[in-house]
Amino acid sequence: MALLEAAGYACTRAAASLGVFDLIGVGSTDIVLCQVKTRDWPGAEETEAIRQFPAPANARKLLHRWRDRVRLPDVKEIV
Repeated sequence: MALLEAAGYACTRAAASLGVFDLIGVGSTDIVLCQVKTRDWPGAEETEAIRQFPAPANARKLLHRWRDRVRLPDVKEIV
């Protein structure tokens, strides 16, 4: 959340809501929908759920993977 806020997004945390995304960031020109993982990327089924999630054209669907002892996450954009 801190990374998105530092980039100028207003954020809300939706983790543990059993939804597809953990964070939602609203910027001046786009929306970021973010799934956050520790160590491993999500499986094929979860990745497909992210891909199929209906979102506006200006929304970006991101996966953030945080690895141990690494300062920044690995990031993938799902299109």
